[in-house]
Amino acid sequence: MLQAASCRRIFGDDTVDGTSEQRTIDLCIKGDRNAQKVLFDLLAPRMYPVCIRYVGDREVAQDILQDGFVTLFSKLGSYKGEGSFEGWARRIFINTALMHLRKKDALKMSDELENARHLSSDLTDQLEDMGYKELMSLVTSLPPGFRTVFNMYVIEGYSHKEIADILGISETTSRTQLSRARTWLQKRIKENGDRGRK
Repeated sequence: MLQAASCRRIFGDDTVDGTSEQRTIDLCIKGDRNAQKVLFDLLAPRMYPVCIRYVGDREVAQDILQDGFVTLFSKLGSYKGEGSFEGWARRIFINTALMHLRKKDALKMSDELENARHLSSDLTDQLEDMGYKELMSLVTSLPPGFRTVFNMYVIEGYSHKEIADILGISETTSRTQLSRARTWLQKRIKENGDRGRK
C-alpha cells in the first residue's frame, strides 16, 4: 500500500515518473483507500480554487469538489495516460461545476451592463496595484453567465466555438458575454482604484 508521505511528489510539477502516477491511479481503480486519499490530498488544493472560480461561493464549491471526486474516482479507468493527468482531472471538476450551474439555470446570460459601456479600457495601473486574491475575488463576484465564459476563455483557454458547444450558446453570445465580463471587471477595478485614492 502507498503511504501518503511517500507519494507527495507524484503529480503536477513534482512528478517523479509516469510509473508512480500510473501506479497510484491503478491502486485507486482497485479501491485502495490510501491511494485515493493520496490522490485527494494532492488534487483537492488545486481543484478547489477552480470550483470557486466557477460558482463564486465557497460552500457550494466544497460540494462541487466532493461531487467532482466522486466522478473522478468512477471514471479513473477511462484515463488513457495521454496528456497530463491533472489536466484530465481538471476537466472533470470544470464539467461538474458547469453541470451545477446548468441545474441552477445560472448560465442564463446577463444583460445588466448598460451603464458600463463607456468605460476606458486603459486600466493597467489599477490592475498592477491589485493582488491575485483581490483579482480572483472580483472574478468570483461576476454574474454567473459572465463568470462562466470568462473562466472558460481567459483562464482555461477554451475557444469561443468550444464554449458555444459546451454551453449550448452561439459563438456570438460567448464573445458578447466575454466582452461584458471584461467591462464589468473594468468597472469594479476602476471603482476599487477610485476608493483607494480617496
